[in-house]
Amino acid sequence: MTIEEVGKEIVEEFDMFEDWMDKYNYLIELGRDLNIIDAENRDPNHLISGCQSRVWLSAEYKDGLVIFKADSDAVITKGIVNLLIRALSGQKAGDIVSDNLDFLEQIGLKEHLSPTRANGLSSMVKQMKLYALAFQAKYEK
Repeated sequence: MTIEEVGKEIVEEFDMFEDWMDKYNYLIELGRDLNIIDAENRDPNHLISGCQSRVWLSAEYKDGLVIFKADSDAVITKGIVNLLIRALSGQKAGDIVSDNLDFLEQIGLKEHLSPTRANGLSSMVKQMKLYALAFQAKYEK
């Protein structure tokens, strides 16, 4: 599936919930399914700066695709990073770099997060795109 196709699925899932308390609960549920970062990558080098919570993110390039893993010490943040991983992990680096992640706007996530969490979301997206850009420069010349 493309990033856009995954984004459409996510929008449909969030549309099933009437209010944001239900959507927050769904994010918490999604956090339980997070592809947890390997223990050796749960270090300062993989910590994303700019997040209210601690979020660790690792990326590897495998068979032409970028694979992300993450973890966080906050349940809602785990759900948020899992949404990003669901959309971006297993995609080509160039696609990650160029995609606008429109689904985040469509589900209204940024406007329903506290300013510090919204800043953290931006930091997560930025770090994932930086990993993809590095892989693109190294492997997809």
